[in-house]
Amino acid sequence: MAENKKPKIGGIVLAAGGSSRLGQPKQLLQFRGKTLLKHAAEAMAASICDPTVVVLGAETARLAGEMEGLSVFQCRNENWRSGMSSSIKTGLAKLIEIAPEIDAVIISLCDQPFVTAEMLNRFGEKFAAGGASVVAAKYKGVVGVPALFSRELFGELSRLVGDKGARDLIRNRVDIETIDLPEAAFDIDTPYDAFRLNS
Repeated sequence: MAENKKPKIGGIVLAAGGSSRLGQPKQLLQFRGKTLLKHAAEAMAASICDPTVVVLGAETARLAGEMEGLSVFQCRNENWRSGMSSSIKTGLAKLIEIAPEIDAVIISLCDQPFVTAEMLNRFGEKFAAGGASVVAAKYKGVVGVPALFSRELFGELSRLVGDKGARDLIRNRVDIETIDLPEAAFDIDTPYDAFRLNS
């Protein structure tokens, strides 16, 4: 990335999972009058990320309409059952197809409803200021997503396997910056989590 050049950052929202522990599609849970999927897609689309890709998998037909009117691209991970890594690879391939010149990507989850566009922008700002290869969220002793990955890591992202997503890639980096983001600690996996969402 050339000096003084504003980085071009794309976004990927991971929303392909089957919500097996929840027993219903978490993407369609209501929060503040919108589904979790719409919340996540809107946040990424309203951020500095351009373009934004939303990765669907399970329940694609039911979920696709949630992005109507939003400036996002959709793609389907045919191998969504194999885990989060396959969704990252699917989304990244689509993103590079649309915008081959991007300098970095921010990856977020559809079930972190308190993550906003302004919070996502902080990842891009920190990347532009320091040039770290990874900028990750830090919460409750965890370093994870949302997270930004620079272009130099696209190859490693494309080789991920299993359901850990980019967790090991994040934790094994020396040149990593973190952003305190306690709002990202709340995610939804179980019926109790769904109950807490609107309680």
